[in-house]
Amino acid sequence: MSAPSLLQQSLARSVACSGIGLHSGQEITLRLNPAPADTGIVFIRTDLVNGARKIRAQWDQVIDTKLCTVIGNDHGGSVGTVEHLMAALAACGIDNAEIEIDGPEVPLMDGSAESFVFLLEVAGVSQQNAPRRVIEILKPISVTQGGKRATLSPATETSYSVSISFDRAPIRQQSCAVTLSAATFKNEISRARTFGFFEEVDQLRQMGLARGGSLDNAIVIKGEEIMNAEGLRYRNEFARHKVLDAIGDLALAGLPLRGRFDAACTGHALNNQLLTALFAQPEAWRITT
Repeated sequence: MSAPSLLQQSLARSVACSGIGLHSGQEITLRLNPAPADTGIVFIRTDLVNGARKIRAQWDQVIDTKLCTVIGNDHGGSVGTVEHLMAALAACGIDNAEIEIDGPEVPLMDGSAESFVFLLEVAGVSQQNAPRRVIEILKPISVTQGGKRATLSPATETSYSVSISFDRAPIRQQSCAVTLSAATFKNEISRARTFGFFEEVDQLRQMGLARGGSLDNAIVIKGEEIMNAEGLRYRNEFARHKVLDAIGDLALAGLPLRGRFDAACTGHALNNQLLTALFAQPEAWRITT
């Protein structure tokens, strides 16, 4: 595996995909386009007009964290379920991209980030004539909520460690730890799927959520059993998916992070609270090249 690029990177060419939105149930088309240096990741809602169209993928644009991460703007535009795509972009070293999308959320594909990694490989990487900037963690920052905890600490490499605990037999106690690279993400994290509980489906749909969820795009647990005929892709697939979510949520920092993420029973809300706490303490981080 080659060393991380010292220069910013975008896509070499545009690529597109279509799929079902997890919560809306709509068929949605997504197009990933190259963007100039220092653009960051920007979503363009092609089905909206004027100021509602452009939404920056940034921590302070997060407007909802129920079951997924939703970003929005001041004109009522929003994009949901951004975390799997954001994780793939971050892990594959894409700093700048413009993402056209014709609906309210990123298509779920198979519930993992594998399809997005494939798309990025098809698009290829283009180095740009601008230095890559990163956010270096200078002192530990933690947030807690009940029995949940998430921490960012100084480290020379970017790593993620997550433990989870559920009272269901297919999950129980699991953990996963990785040092982030494109190869590690592709081989160990990207194929881990989102998961949910059969008993909650009706309630979620009455709330306008999970309308597009199925055994094709999520692991579904009923009682103590997994309903998916093919079973799990990894023994600890649930913990691996929580790492995937964390990578995507923390990619909303706006620049790559250099530090160690460590969490117990974290979720989208706590991940975003961690970034909020980090940027509230300027002495805890710095931007470097």
